[in-house]
Amino acid sequence: MRHILSSFLALHWAVVFALLAFIRIDGNRGVAAALDVLGVAVQNTRFGALENAVVVALLAVALLVVAVLFCWAFVEALFSDPKNPDATDSVVRVAFISASGVLSLIVVGGAAQGINGLFMAVAVQLAALLASYVAMLAERRSALAAAVPGTGEVSAAAHMMAKAAAPALLRISGRLDTKLRPDTYLRDR
Repeated sequence: MRHILSSFLALHWAVVFALLAFIRIDGNRGVAAALDVLGVAVQNTRFGALENAVVVALLAVALLVVAVLFCWAFVEALFSDPKNPDATDSVVRVAFISASGVLSLIVVGGAAQGINGLFMAVAVQLAALLASYVAMLAERRSALAAAVPGTGEVSAAAHMMAKAAAPALLRISGRLDTKLRPDTYLRDR
């Protein structure tokens, strides 16, 4: 079974963070556009400290690294083995932790610059990241549970084996009682 929801969410977040990295490269206009994508309307605001090319490049690289991690999670979701989800889980976990860290750095930098409304926009994005992570984790767990036989099947198989072994056990014990048949004995238990 392919992880359709996990694949879609990983691809979605890869595109979102790649677009944020692309928009971020454009300096002040990129910052305004990135904040607009996050839901913050910025008008006539001057980002003095953010004009520094080093800061712009570092934030763009951080956003791009998160996008690459989500691309990797997308590929892992497509080609992973449902019986061994450990490799995919670690990639997904690192991608979501990195995304949360970058968004937290954006909040800290925005608070230092005095950008109004940034906290709520990033909080919504963090809530969406958390919901996506929970949905991906639930899908993986349900796929793993489907791949491993359930306890109902195991107990039914054990019951059938016990029914098959009961006549031999009665003969070994020497109790060949006509009132006690193995199938009725096990059915009553």
